[in-house]
Amino acid sequence: MVKARRPAWKRYIYIIIPLGLASIWLWRFLNNAESTDLQALLQNLPKEITQSIDSASQQKQDASMVEMFEKLSADLLQKQDEQLQKFEKERRALEKRIQDLKQPSPHASLRENLALIFEYRPSYRFPAFLWQTWPYSDTDGRMDPVLQSYERHWGDKNPGFVHEIINDDAASALVHYMYSAIPQVVEAYELLPSANLKADFFKYLILLARGGVYADIDTDALQPVPNWIPENVSPREIGLIIGIENDASNPDWRSNYVRRLQFCNWVIQAKPGHPVVREVVARITEITLERRSEGELRMNLRNDLNIMGWTGSGIWTDVVFTYMNDYVQSGILSKITWKEFHKLEVPKLVGDVLVFPQSSFNAPEKDSMDKDSDSNKALHFATHSGLKSWKAGPKIGDEE
Repeated sequence: MVKARRPAWKRYIYIIIPLGLASIWLWRFLNNAESTDLQALLQNLPKEITQSIDSASQQKQDASMVEMFEKLSADLLQKQDEQLQKFEKERRALEKRIQDLKQPSPHASLRENLALIFEYRPSYRFPAFLWQTWPYSDTDGRMDPVLQSYERHWGDKNPGFVHEIINDDAASALVHYMYSAIPQVVEAYELLPSANLKADFFKYLILLARGGVYADIDTDALQPVPNWIPENVSPREIGLIIGIENDASNPDWRSNYVRRLQFCNWVIQAKPGHPVVREVVARITEITLERRSEGELRMNLRNDLNIMGWTGSGIWTDVVFTYMNDYVQSGILSKITWKEFHKLEVPKLVGDVLVFPQSSFNAPEKDSMDKDSDSNKALHFATHSGLKSWKAGPKIGDEE
């Protein structure tokens, strides 16, 4: 009897199943071996490599911390600046309110009331104001093209300054506003019989109340205002900056000047409330009111000496010397005379008044400069053409 044969596929099952089990076992064995080898490899790495990895990670963390700290510092500084600006704004507003509340006493003198309302603070900075006067608007066609170029130069060389050209109407309005609490000053200003006298008086009035730089319209800026103060002098030590107008070297100086050595008043820089400016305002006010009471307001305004002695560089020079010789105000023990500034070649600080040589605010024209003047060119701050347009005005006898 022949036995039946088993199907072929059954025979293959007995072969495939053991092979599959063997493959699975081998795969698991190899994986475990690789993992074990990798762990062993990592454990056997040199210490320098592991330390380098740790150091890089630490540096990354440190850099992140520094970046966070810098950002925090910047935020704090910004908030601090904003807070300081807020405090400064509030302080100025408070000072303005206090200033508005100040009322002169009816029993106080003119000088006491001026000192009360326009307080002098030596430690404060020079205000960034630039004042000029002209009878009409600076865009008026009657202004000479040369004067227009001068006016532009002042503004171009001092971009951070508030530059104002004050015409006659605006000047009168400002005087009435700033000195409303001191009617004697307003009265004296209105009594002055000439627009040129008023313009002269106005320069002191605006400097006393607001401070800054005053420059006649016929002056031309050669250097920015911040260049005026020498590097070895602190602005906190200075309250007034002036220059010499004339340093007479011949005996007939009296025919052209009131004093042998005069300080110019066509360019002045002052801090608000400076005692020299306050005193010249008081003197002009008193002289004008006295002239009114004596019937001497009307005079020949074509005479330079009359102008100099009333509102010009003559009375200005007298007040400056009086201040320098007042120990209580200037702190100077020795007597100061014109000889202290005779042939002055470098700036000289007397008390808190900085005096510049004659060429500083009356620099020679470029065409007339010689070798000697070039050596002092660093002190040439402005030129003065001295147009004296007031001489072309009508005679006082013709005015109504």
